[in-house]
Amino acid sequence: MNPRLLPFFILVFTIGLSQDHQGELKKHTIDINQYYGSVLLHNTDISHLISDHPAGLILSYNRKTYGDKDWQQAFNYPDIGASFIYQNMNNTTLGHNFGLYAHYNFYFFKRLMQFRIGQGIAYNSNPYDKFENFRNNAYGTHFMSSTYLMLNYHKENVFKGLGFKAGISLIHYSNANVKAPNTSTNTFALNAGVIYDLDGGREIPYLVRTEKDKITEPIKYNFVFRAGLNESDVIDMGQYPFYIVSVYADKRLGNRSAVHFGTDVYFSRFLKELIRFQSISFPENGVSADDDYKRVGLFLGHELFINKMSVITQLGYYVYYPFDFEGRMYNRVGLKRYFSDRLFGAITLKSHGAKAEAVEFGIGVRL
Repeated sequence: MNPRLLPFFILVFTIGLSQDHQGELKKHTIDINQYYGSVLLHNTDISHLISDHPAGLILSYNRKTYGDKDWQQAFNYPDIGASFIYQNMNNTTLGHNFGLYAHYNFYFFKRLMQFRIGQGIAYNSNPYDKFENFRNNAYGTHFMSSTYLMLNYHKENVFKGLGFKAGISLIHYSNANVKAPNTSTNTFALNAGVIYDLDGGREIPYLVRTEKDKITEPIKYNFVFRAGLNESDVIDMGQYPFYIVSVYADKRLGNRSAVHFGTDVYFSRFLKELIRFQSISFPENGVSADDDYKRVGLFLGHELFINKMSVITQLGYYVYYPFDFEGRMYNRVGLKRYFSDRLFGAITLKSHGAKAEAVEFGIGVRL
């Protein structure tokens, strides 16, 4: 396994599955879905790779929640689970993908509609190679981060613990510019499958707790250090470390949400090398080797709290931007894990629209 992706694999599964469930009501299901779909043309650079329809299967384990903890009732008793996805891209250049994920299932409309979000790591059998597979500009590495979404009609325990589900799925693969090329793919698919209750259809009543008092806090201040490795879109330019210092204020809006406002300072070595490369190779662009590679951005954001985990989304704008790279607007999405009231870790994806720049590994403190 690529050692640079090992922390991502460990933290994703720690976030999703290693909660303290001692003494909780438990029920377990498995489901298997077959899917068939199309690779979306999100970038014309991969048009030569869209030649057939990918297909595969999704195998999942789910542990149901019944309200033992306050957050479970607040989110309508979601499931916590793990998934395996096999995808045959039906294209010899792209090969096959095998993925492991942690996921949550959320329920709506009397629990007949299920929305799943999964995050994990995938292995591609045939990534880019400048001699053997130079046409694969979608996947630059064997190991990639992967996200998938499912929206299904979901009916459990139709007959002796057996049920069924059907709906749509979206599966994304990208190494987030850890190494070029990284055009990535998005598969939109129709899926259908069966569910089996490992407890034989045993019914467990949901616990209804008295709603907790609304959390009220003064404005808190967060200090975060993020780092990682990435590469520019110029193949074989090399991987370089980056460092980001973020300072932001957050204000709780209630028990489940907070808003952010803050600043990021970026020290991205790959930009320093890209500036040098462009100054030599494309002098007509007016780029000087002495141009500053640092960037400073201001951002607004939102945080959704789910137990000790939270989902963050941030939208930023560079106020210091001496070198033009993918535009002034940027966005960040990811997961935070609180280890205490003050200390947290984070994995985030920083991008410019649909163009990923880096996976960021961060540690922070909230004061």
